[in-house]
Amino acid sequence: MYSSLSPLIARDITVAYGERVVLDGVDLVASPGQRIGLVGENGAGKSTLLRVLAGELKPGGGSVSAPADLAYLPQEPPFEESETVGDLMSAALAPLHAAVASVEDLGARMGDDPAVGERFSRVLEWAELHDAWDADRRARLAAQRLGVADIGHDRRIGSLSGGQRTRLAMTAIITRRPECVLLDEPTNHLDDAAMELLEEFVTGLPGMVVAASHDRTFLDVACTDIVDLDPSAFGTDGRGGNRFGGGYTEYLEAKEQSRRRWEETYVEQQAELDELRSATRAGTSSIAHGRGPRDNDKFIHKFKGANVERTLARRLRNAEQRLERAEREQVRKPPARLAFRGALTGAPRTAQVAVRIRALDVAARVRVDDLDVATGGRLLVTGHNGSGKSTLLAAIAGQVTPTHGTVDVSARRVGLLVQDVRFDDPSRSALETYAAALDDDADVPSLSSLGLVHPRDVAKPVGELSVGQRRRLALAVLIAGSPDLLLLDEPTNHISLSLASELEEALESSPGTIIVASHDRWLRKRWDGPAYAL
Repeated sequence: MYSSLSPLIARDITVAYGERVVLDGVDLVASPGQRIGLVGENGAGKSTLLRVLAGELKPGGGSVSAPADLAYLPQEPPFEESETVGDLMSAALAPLHAAVASVEDLGARMGDDPAVGERFSRVLEWAELHDAWDADRRARLAAQRLGVADIGHDRRIGSLSGGQRTRLAMTAIITRRPECVLLDEPTNHLDDAAMELLEEFVTGLPGMVVAASHDRTFLDVACTDIVDLDPSAFGTDGRGGNRFGGGYTEYLEAKEQSRRRWEETYVEQQAELDELRSATRAGTSSIAHGRGPRDNDKFIHKFKGANVERTLARRLRNAEQRLERAEREQVRKPPARLAFRGALTGAPRTAQVAVRIRALDVAARVRVDDLDVATGGRLLVTGHNGSGKSTLLAAIAGQVTPTHGTVDVSARRVGLLVQDVRFDDPSRSALETYAAALDDDADVPSLSSLGLVHPRDVAKPVGELSVGQRRRLALAVLIAGSPDLLLLDEPTNHISLSLASELEEALESSPGTIIVASHDRWLRKRWDGPAYAL
């Protein structure tokens, strides 16, 4: 273990936006060698906590102690307007080159000045911690496996796509090998080769990693601990987070056990409370009742009746005290889980083929020779970054015109869930946006009935929703339109782990035709239908 490494410590972190409390009393400690996965429902505060840990957001309460050598990768990395690819990589390599040069210089001077030895040891440890001698090779390999090696060094980063900017920022972090790495949905724009590189990188770091991720395979393979920021899932008092040792599989088991214990405890406590309330309602009307006493035992009857009254009064006080304590210590009622309900699609038409593609070519972005998708069928589209998965879905949806070839669609209603959801008016509430998109159709389900947007979020302006919440809303709009052909572009990106699992189940039971483009390894591993590789 390197002596220079220090832990990342956050204590009692509280963040509120207006009256809405996002984080309430969150504690998090990451020691060297630990890789913590942050999970929770959309809007639970994962990105907010990462910003606090990175020093980009000052919390309303609490404190953070973080290593100075820290790298933060947000979902949309910011860059200066004039910054080039070469500028970014030079900045990543400069301290590593300087460390190597300093080690060589100090090593040569150790014999002349004994005081140089202590400084040499510090610089050598830093250089070894960051694997400085391998920095240039590491930078080239990361750029190749992340698909950004062919981008010119004089290219302005602002002119690149969002995915390219994210992969470039990741390349710089992998090159640097900082002591502490904070990652917000790092796998969103990565293909298999890139995800393997990311997992190799984080598992090989001697320092610490905190990553908010929806990628179940990444959480299983790369993480030593899982922290769930959604307090409603575990019966806590609404503060802090819940930590579990192990990866995603162990987290799921522990979460279900915790929920079951909570529900059982609640039922037992309510039964006890009912008994105590019944006991406190008992009066003394039955004390010494029955036949009236004869003259010669009136004194005995009065004496015994007084004893009974005192005994019952004592029992009543005891029951009231127990009731007061039980009511004070009772657990909250387990809330109903936010769960997707309903079918993803409407009933299909009688045509046997929903989509027929022949010799499709879209401006060199994607080429498909022949592809038929049966009505009511399922198709998984796979391929590396840049292979044209999104372009193919857009062509099927009629949003992209083919350069050559044909795309014939027999479906009456086609719905496309894009990766980057944008709404025309960010000031509209989620409910207003939903209603406006559906033209006041009286037959559509209510937004709350779909289980995609939490009731507490329906009145929020869509501009204040998280990326995952906006995707949930966009999916709700599509489902309410009852498409018989649904096109899903990376449907598990940005959404909560629970919804990802529910969507996978709905893929099997919905009656219409569904085409999914995805790099999600968890989904692909469990897919048992036809697949098409680009």
